[in-house]
Amino acid sequence: MAEKKEIQTDKGGNKKKMFLIIGIIVLVLLAGAGTAAFFLLKKSPDTKEQQNPASQVSVPELNQMAQIGPMVNIEEFIINIISADTPHYVKATFAIELTNEEVKTEVELRMPQMRDAILLLIGNKSFEELQDLQGKNQLKAEITSKINSFLKSGKVKAVYFTNFVVQ
Repeated sequence: MAEKKEIQTDKGGNKKKMFLIIGIIVLVLLAGAGTAAFFLLKKSPDTKEQQNPASQVSVPELNQMAQIGPMVNIEEFIINIISADTPHYVKATFAIELTNEEVKTEVELRMPQMRDAILLLIGNKSFEELQDLQGKNQLKAEITSKINSFLKSGKVKAVYFTNFVVQ
Protein backbone atom coordinates (compact mmCIF):
# COMPACT_ATOMS: atom_id res chain seq x y z
CA MET A 1 0.00 0.00 0.00
CA ALA A 2 2.86 2.32 0.60
CA GLU A 3 3.76 1.99 -3.04
CA LYS A 4 0.27 3.05 -4.17
CA LYS A 5 0.41 6.23 -2.10
CA GLU A 6 3.76 7.19 -3.65
CA ILE A 7 2.40 6.71 -7.14
CA GLN A 8 -0.65 8.85 -6.38
CA THR A 9 1.46 11.69 -5.03
CA ASP A 10 3.72 11.57 -8.07
CA LYS A 11 0.71 11.85 -10.41
CA GLY A 12 -0.58 14.90 -8.54
CA GLY A 13 2.89 16.52 -8.68
CA ASN A 14 3.19 15.84 -12.42
CA LYS A 15 -0.19 17.44 -13.06
CA LYS A 16 0.81 20.55 -11.11
CA LYS A 17 4.09 20.79 -13.01
CA MET A 18 2.27 20.34 -16.33
CA PHE A 19 -0.27 23.08 -15.49
CA LEU A 20 2.55 25.36 -14.37
CA ILE A 21 4.51 24.81 -17.61
CA ILE A 22 1.38 25.32 -19.76
CA GLY A 23 0.53 28.49 -17.80
CA ILE A 24 4.03 29.90 -18.32
CA ILE A 25 3.91 29.10 -22.06
CA VAL A 26 0.50 30.79 -22.40
CA LEU A 27 1.77 33.89 -20.54
CA VAL A 28 4.87 34.12 -22.76
CA LEU A 29 2.74 33.76 -25.92
CA LEU A 30 0.30 36.44 -24.72
CA ALA A 31 3.14 38.82 -23.86
CA GLY A 32 4.75 38.22 -27.28
CA ALA A 33 1.45 38.76 -29.09
CA GLY A 34 0.79 41.95 -27.12
CA THR A 35 4.26 43.32 -27.87
CA ALA A 36 3.96 42.48 -31.56
CA ALA A 37 0.52 44.10 -31.76
CA PHE A 38 1.82 47.22 -30.04
CA PHE A 39 4.67 47.72 -32.50
CA LEU A 40 2.77 46.69 -35.62
CA LEU A 41 -0.37 48.69 -34.97
CA LYS A 42 1.37 51.75 -33.52
CA LYS A 43 0.96 54.87 -35.67
CA SER A 44 4.13 56.91 -36.03
CA PRO A 45 3.57 59.92 -38.32
CA ASP A 46 6.54 61.78 -36.79
CA THR A 47 9.10 59.26 -38.02
CA LYS A 48 7.63 59.19 -41.52
CA GLU A 49 7.84 62.98 -41.79
CA GLN A 50 11.43 62.96 -40.58
CA GLN A 51 12.41 60.32 -43.13
CA ASN A 52 10.83 62.10 -46.07
CA PRO A 53 12.68 65.36 -46.76
CA ALA A 54 10.10 66.39 -49.33
CA SER A 55 7.51 66.80 -46.59
CA GLN A 56 9.62 69.56 -45.03
CA VAL A 57 9.73 71.74 -48.13
CA SER A 58 7.54 74.79 -47.89
CA VAL A 59 5.29 74.93 -50.93
CA PRO A 60 3.43 78.15 -51.57
CA GLU A 61 -0.30 77.70 -51.50
CA LEU A 62 -1.72 77.97 -54.99
CA ASN A 63 -5.30 78.98 -55.54
CA GLN A 64 -7.33 80.84 -58.12
CA MET A 65 -6.58 84.19 -56.49
CA ALA A 66 -2.78 83.77 -56.37
CA GLN A 67 -1.03 86.09 -58.78
CA ILE A 68 2.18 84.98 -60.36
CA GLY A 69 4.59 87.78 -61.03
CA PRO A 70 6.72 88.16 -64.12
CA MET A 71 9.48 85.57 -64.44
CA VAL A 72 13.05 86.06 -65.63
CA ASN A 73 15.29 83.11 -66.43
CA ILE A 74 18.92 83.28 -65.40
CA GLU A 75 21.12 81.26 -67.71
CA GLU A 76 23.15 78.26 -66.63
CA PHE A 77 26.02 78.59 -64.15
CA ILE A 78 28.90 76.17 -63.72
CA ILE A 79 30.76 77.10 -60.56
CA ASN A 80 33.61 75.52 -58.58
CA ILE A 81 32.71 75.26 -54.91
CA ILE A 82 34.77 74.93 -51.73
CA SER A 83 35.97 71.38 -51.11
CA ALA A 84 38.75 69.97 -48.98
CA ASP A 85 39.36 66.65 -50.69
CA THR A 86 38.34 66.64 -54.37
CA PRO A 87 37.17 69.38 -56.71
CA HIS A 88 33.40 69.84 -56.76
CA TYR A 89 31.19 72.04 -58.86
CA VAL A 90 27.59 73.22 -59.16
CA LYS A 91 25.65 73.40 -62.38
CA ALA A 92 22.54 75.52 -61.87
CA THR A 93 19.83 77.40 -63.71
CA PHE A 94 17.39 79.77 -61.99
CA ALA A 95 14.14 81.53 -62.59
CA ILE A 96 13.23 84.53 -60.48
CA GLU A 97 9.70 85.76 -59.86
CA LEU A 98 9.35 89.54 -59.67
CA THR A 99 6.77 91.81 -58.08
CA ASN A 100 5.91 93.86 -61.18
CA GLU A 101 6.65 94.40 -64.88
CA GLU A 102 8.74 97.55 -64.36
CA VAL A 103 11.38 95.67 -62.46
CA LYS A 104 11.72 93.15 -65.28
CA THR A 105 13.52 95.67 -67.50
CA GLU A 106 15.74 96.67 -64.58
CA VAL A 107 16.64 93.00 -63.98
CA GLU A 108 17.60 92.58 -67.61
CA LEU A 109 19.83 95.67 -67.42
CA ARG A 110 21.46 94.54 -64.17
CA MET A 111 21.93 90.89 -65.25
CA PRO A 112 25.77 91.06 -65.23
CA GLN A 113 25.74 92.40 -61.66
CA MET A 114 23.27 89.72 -60.57
CA ARG A 115 25.24 86.90 -62.23
CA ASP A 116 28.44 88.13 -60.57
CA ALA A 117 26.77 88.22 -57.14
CA ILE A 118 25.29 84.72 -57.62
CA LEU A 119 28.67 83.35 -58.75
CA LEU A 120 30.32 84.73 -55.62
CA LEU A 121 27.55 83.44 -53.34
CA ILE A 122 27.58 79.90 -54.70
CA GLY A 123 31.37 79.79 -55.03
CA ASN A 124 31.74 80.41 -51.30
CA LYS A 125 29.50 77.47 -50.38
CA SER A 126 30.90 74.08 -49.48
CA PHE A 127 29.90 70.76 -50.99
CA GLU A 128 28.25 69.71 -47.71
CA GLU A 129 26.18 72.91 -47.47
CA LEU A 130 24.66 72.41 -50.92
CA GLN A 131 23.87 68.73 -50.49
CA ASP A 132 20.93 69.08 -48.14
CA LEU A 133 17.60 70.83 -48.44
CA GLN A 134 18.32 73.38 -45.73
CA GLY A 135 21.46 74.54 -47.54
CA LYS A 136 19.57 74.99 -50.81
CA ASN A 137 16.80 76.93 -49.10
CA GLN A 138 19.40 79.15 -47.44
CA LEU A 139 21.03 79.74 -50.82
CA LYS A 140 17.66 80.79 -52.28
CA ALA A 141 17.18 83.28 -49.44
CA GLU A 142 20.68 84.70 -49.92
CA ILE A 143 20.19 85.06 -53.68
CA THR A 144 16.84 86.80 -53.13
CA SER A 145 18.38 89.21 -50.63
CA LYS A 146 21.40 89.96 -52.80
CA ILE A 147 19.36 90.62 -55.96
CA ASN A 148 16.90 92.79 -54.03
CA SER A 149 19.80 94.95 -52.87
CA PHE A 150 20.40 95.92 -56.55
CA LEU A 151 16.79 96.60 -57.54
CA LYS A 152 15.06 99.95 -57.14
CA SER A 153 11.72 99.65 -58.99
CA GLY A 154 10.55 96.36 -57.46
CA LYS A 155 11.62 93.22 -55.66
CA VAL A 156 12.21 89.51 -56.18
CA LYS A 157 9.32 87.45 -54.80
CA ALA A 158 10.96 84.04 -55.12
CA VAL A 159 13.89 82.19 -56.62
CA TYR A 160 13.24 78.85 -58.31
CA PHE A 161 15.92 76.31 -59.18
CA THR A 162 15.08 74.96 -62.64
CA ASN A 163 18.28 72.91 -62.72
CA PHE A 164 20.61 72.23 -59.79
CA VAL A 165 23.39 69.63 -59.83
CA VAL A 166 26.15 69.36 -57.23
CA GLN A 167 28.99 67.07 -58.16
